[in-house]
Amino acid sequence: MNQQISSELKPRIIVCLDVDKGRVVKGTNFKQLRDMGDPIELALQYEQQGADELVFLDISASNENRPTALKLVTDIACNLSIPFTVGGGLKKLDDVRAFLDAGADKVALNTTAILQPEIIDQTALAYGSQCVVVAIDVDKDEQQNLGVYINGGRKLTDKVFFDWTKEVADRGAGEILLTAMHKDGTGSGFDTKLTSKVSNQVTVQVIASGGAKNEKHYLDAFQNGADACLAAGMFHSGEYTVGQVKGYLEANGLNIRKV
Repeated sequence: MNQQISSELKPRIIVCLDVDKGRVVKGTNFKQLRDMGDPIELALQYEQQGADELVFLDISASNENRPTALKLVTDIACNLSIPFTVGGGLKKLDDVRAFLDAGADKVALNTTAILQPEIIDQTALAYGSQCVVVAIDVDKDEQQNLGVYINGGRKLTDKVFFDWTKEVADRGAGEILLTAMHKDGTGSGFDTKLTSKVSNQVTVQVIASGGAKNEKHYLDAFQNGADACLAAGMFHSGEYTVGQVKGYLEANGLNIRKV
């Protein structure tokens, strides 16, 4: 049933806003962060450009800045009409509830999903799989082995990558946000081979992330099984608008949501 549903959904373009202390930042391979602007202003800008969804990731999340993060979610919800996902520092079901109550449409779970995988089941049961996004940060070593990372890409876990993607789907996640750390900020394109393997393995939506620099990278990812593509740098830099990417995809035969 899931496969049938996913095949009817149009390819989505998602813009990611990494938030650090209330500001949007961008780095390379998760490092060397640069200030990119105000999250609400950028969110409205991307909505106007035609983004299908937005993802806000609090990359320095802690209990100390939780009230600030919740206020930001409330402010975003008051201004946006497109779906948005919030992630970072969600440790228990009460945290999930707080962010959904504040106006988020979905939550992204990463570190907590690995440390306490039952939170995936709990959230799916309480709110439905459609609002559960499990973010998986994966990197390749010199031998091309795949490692799963947590804590903003800083800590390697003992998870076996393809076992974890299957478990995530089995536990009730509606989407997997697959970030190829070895591609992040490089501009060399999404890891289409990895995206394709995961997409063929699971029946849930797979979001490709990491490495996009031009319109063709999106086309390649969608042609290799991605249900959605997420990027930050190429849009933050102003080199491309979401509308330009959508126009290119439409010209190449993809059925996308109109800007």
